[in-house]
Amino acid sequence: MFKPSMSKQIRQIQMDDKDRALLNEVQSSFPVQSHPYRVLGARLGISEDETLSRIAKLKKAGIIRRIGASINSRRLGFVSTLVTAQVPTEQLNDFVDVVNTYSGVTHNYLRKHEYNVWFTLIAQSEHEKQRIINEMSERTGIRLVEFPAKKIFKIRVDFKF
Repeated sequence: MFKPSMSKQIRQIQMDDKDRALLNEVQSSFPVQSHPYRVLGARLGISEDETLSRIAKLKKAGIIRRIGASINSRRLGFVSTLVTAQVPTEQLNDFVDVVNTYSGVTHNYLRKHEYNVWFTLIAQSEHEKQRIINEMSERTGIRLVEFPAKKIFKIRVDFKF
């Protein structure tokens, strides 16, 4: 049976004030420099090695999922859309397996609603986006409903620790 990734048991780790400060720095003002972990450490009063060790610990615990750039896909000419489907419970696993094979799927959620699966899709063009949606529908036998954005509201979320 389909189990969303959040159903995994979350392992709690002890974080101290330096870990919390490091998380704030990594998510909000990661330095783009030749030795970013040295710079982060200097901001927090710890060494580069300790900074790397703490980040490794937080990554291993699943608190840090990844460190990377947040790219504005629209500025690169990509298009995105929100897609939903009514997927019978007995078809959830197969449906999700198909949807998740597409690299342009950035989020995939199970909801308690008649439209129970929602995902976002990013593609290099309007034509490519429609081709992917049609292909997914053909592969799964499920009709997909698209909700393209009328207006973009981008928010930035920084968790304060």
